[in-house]
Amino acid sequence: METVIAKPANKEQLAALKAIMKALKVDFTTEKNHYNPEFLAKAEKAEKQIKSGKYRTVTSSEIWK
Repeated sequence: METVIAKPANKEQLAALKAIMKALKVDFTTEKNHYNPEFLAKAEKAEKQIKSGKYRTVTSSEIWK
């Protein structure tokens, strides 16, 4: 069997997904995301910058200058 991960954008979508799964008698569990959405957005932005080569490497000797 496969696992499906849904990422609803708002509470209405979450409620609708839960209702559909209950109606189809699909066993499901939920987990709350404990991270601040602003923090997650910054992390995603940083990851994209790294992948595109927009970063700077700093050596340990440069840190203390």
